[in-house]
Amino acid sequence: MTASISTAMDNLSAAHKSNIIPNQEYLLQGSVLDSSVEVLLHRLRGLCDNVDSGPESFYDHEICYSIRRGSSQETPLLLRARRSVEQSMSDMPWQLRYIGTPEVDKSRPTIVRSSIDIATSNTVVDFLNELGCKVDYEYTMRGYIFRKGRMKIIVSKIIKVNQMNKAPEGMSDMITQSYLVELSVLASSGQDAIAEDMRIFAEQLRPLVQLEKIDYKR
Repeated sequence: MTASISTAMDNLSAAHKSNIIPNQEYLLQGSVLDSSVEVLLHRLRGLCDNVDSGPESFYDHEICYSIRRGSSQETPLLLRARRSVEQSMSDMPWQLRYIGTPEVDKSRPTIVRSSIDIATSNTVVDFLNELGCKVDYEYTMRGYIFRKGRMKIIVSKIIKVNQMNKAPEGMSDMITQSYLVELSVLASSGQDAIAEDMRIFAEQLRPLVQLEKIDYKR
């Protein structure tokens, strides 16, 4: 068993050094009013892959955690636990995600941030609570996923979680009168050329939505 674990760690280390592990997310974000979202969805159906089958719908519940690694002055470690709340997807595993500090480089067309996703068991929430993680906020997202090659486009409505910590049945707890639009690619380090492809694709969605680099520090 010890030898197997050692071999697995060696393989993981070698893969990391070879830059074949997708550990960086290239990201652009924007929003579109409810009154214009159908026009945007129609445009995406024409631009993205799998035109005949249409976009993939989703309905997820996400809990955002933070944990301090040292002094209170240090930036906390951010983790996100997400699961599907659709009845047909109730047996799907939780997804745990680490997101690093976004890098807003003026020479790059997109934000770049460290990102690692793993599938976990349904006890991950209890584990994070026992670990000392603090729940910063939680919400549900309902919307559509489009794909264009390696690019993923998400158009989603952000909805409040009710007082019973359950996802609402309807759309009555919407946070805003608009949809969040995210264009992203998960890739290994050093693949900055994909950012230019994302910029070109984002230009095709104007003026319906303006996808930008959001500076979270401002």
